[in-house]
Amino acid sequence: MERRFADMVAIGRVVKPQGRKGEVAVEPLSDRPDRFPSLRAVSLPAADGGARVVKVQGAWPHKGRFVVKLEGVDSIEQAEALRGMEMRIAEEELDALPAGSYYHHQLLGLAVEDEAGHPLGRVAGLLETGGTTVLVVRGSAGKETLLPLAERFVRTVDVAAGRLVVTIPEMVDVDG
Repeated sequence: MERRFADMVAIGRVVKPQGRKGEVAVEPLSDRPDRFPSLRAVSLPAADGGARVVKVQGAWPHKGRFVVKLEGVDSIEQAEALRGMEMRIAEEELDALPAGSYYHHQLLGLAVEDEAGHPLGRVAGLLETGGTTVLVVRGSAGKETLLPLAERFVRTVDVAAGRLVVTIPEMVDVDG
C-alpha cells in the first residue's frame, strides 16, 4: 500500500546542502533528535502526493542540527534540490507514549467542546511557549482561542473519537 506523505510524521526539515558529497543539514522537528543517528530510512515528498522512501547511509550531529547522507544524493546540486523538504516517518515508527501523553499531530483537528458539550471549534495548532504548551482552537467563525494544554483545563482526550473536552479558564473569552 502506497503511503501518502501528508499522513506521515515530520521529524526534520532539510536546511541546506552540507559538504560536497550530497550530505544535507537537517533541522530536527522532533522531541527525539537522538533518533537521527539510528535512522535507516526517511520519506520525502513525491510529486503525486505519495512518499518516496530513501535509505539513510549515515547521520551525525553538527552545530545543533544533523548532517544526513541519503542514498542516491551524491552531489551538492542533488542536495540543493532537497532544500526545505520535510523528512517524515510512518506513525507506527514513533515510540509509544505513556498514558495521558500525546504527539502533537494526534491532537490536530480534534473537535473541542466544553464540559457541557458545547462545541468550541477544532484544534488548529499548538504553540510551544517554553512552559505549558497552548492549544490553538479555531471556531466555526474563524476566531481563535488559546487554551493551556494542562490537566487542569483538558479533561478528556479521545483521539479515536476525534474529541477533546476542556474546562474554559475564567480569563478566556470563547463567545466573541
